[in-house]
Amino acid sequence: MTETGHGDGRSTAMGAADWDERYEAGRLWSLEPNRFFVEAVDGLTMGRAVDLACGEGRNALWLAQQGWTVTAVDFSEVAIDRGRGVAADLGLELDWRVADLQTWDLGQQAWDLVAHVYLHWRAEEREPFLDRCAAAVATGGRIVVIGHDRTNIEKGHGGPQDPALLTTAEELKERFCAAGLTVERAETVHRPVQVDLGNGETSDVNAIDHVVIATRV
Repeated sequence: MTETGHGDGRSTAMGAADWDERYEAGRLWSLEPNRFFVEAVDGLTMGRAVDLACGEGRNALWLAQQGWTVTAVDFSEVAIDRGRGVAADLGLELDWRVADLQTWDLGQQAWDLVAHVYLHWRAEEREPFLDRCAAAVATGGRIVVIGHDRTNIEKGHGGPQDPALLTTAEELKERFCAAGLTVERAETVHRPVQVDLGNGETSDVNAIDHVVIATRV
């Protein structure tokens, strides 16, 4: 499965109105779930899942198809409406929420799965939010973080070019360990991206992402 590149996530550089405008132009992302996310979740015992900054809902929809009870949250009303429409077409029931994640209450040990996929904020926003995410993982549950790695700026392709918006697998591992979670996986991965060179020519390059999985024992 090959994915196109991603934008700068839900950074403070783009607010809800900006993302609404982008989504109004048409579907931004594939309906297929992120392949690293599928690998991290496939085969788990189903329970309550929350997809943070879900966008048009591709990962949330896939979770619901697998039998998870899913809450999908994004601050773009246009994106949520699009996800809700796809869910209706597929006969799926999800809890769709238009909310600002900086203030939305994740609860305490409330979720069997917390999905944090391509959500990029600066450290002053990111770090307290990650702590809240960790606290929201239920006993026996897990958080799955997939994002553009900071090393992608120099060694990869696409994604945010501001290092302040990015982190590394090792930094996330340290933060989750400090929050009392057990880190099962923390590594960089390569995501193939096809680049249009013009004149009908393309080139295959790699984007560098990270995958971090942490559980509450």
